[in-house]
Amino acid sequence: MTTTPTSGTIATTGTRDGSRTPVLAATLLTATVALYITLVAFGNITDFGTNQQFVRHVLAMDTTFKDGDLMWRAITDKGLQDAAYVAVIAWESVAALVLVAGTWSWIRRDEARARRLSTYGLLMLMLLFGAGFIAIGGEWFAMWQSKNWNGLDAATRVFLLSGVVLVVVQLPFGQSAGGDR
Repeated sequence: MTTTPTSGTIATTGTRDGSRTPVLAATLLTATVALYITLVAFGNITDFGTNQQFVRHVLAMDTTFKDGDLMWRAITDKGLQDAAYVAVIAWESVAALVLVAGTWSWIRRDEARARRLSTYGLLMLMLLFGAGFIAIGGEWFAMWQSKNWNGLDAATRVFLLSGVVLVVVQLPFGQSAGGDR
């Protein structure tokens, strides 16, 4: 349904008849995050050792201030460290697949499914980078204290990017102010 705007009113346009710009934005932004996390997961799988060392150092807390009140939190068992790293890679891989499926759904114009899948994938990344890396890695394992093994800036970037894309994905695409058709 389309109505002509008059002063102070909002034109109601369905996404089939109205602007495709918000849908295009959601598609491209979801695709960008999908590409990013796919490359991250691929890199962690094909170059397992690089970030394995990162996870081991963060969990072992071997480059923190060595505060006796905190060091009891350290996980020094390499098997547990590696299990945590494999779990991260698995989570990244599933998030990548969900976001790729979300991107495909946006391309096919299945907006309800695209929005749902994109939301799930983006929330998975926000949980991993927000709860996992910023909260648990940064605070519980005191990653912020390490000069060499501090991934808080990178985690914050991914968390914020995912959050911005999530906001765009959640925008109500069915209404336009009349200027973008």
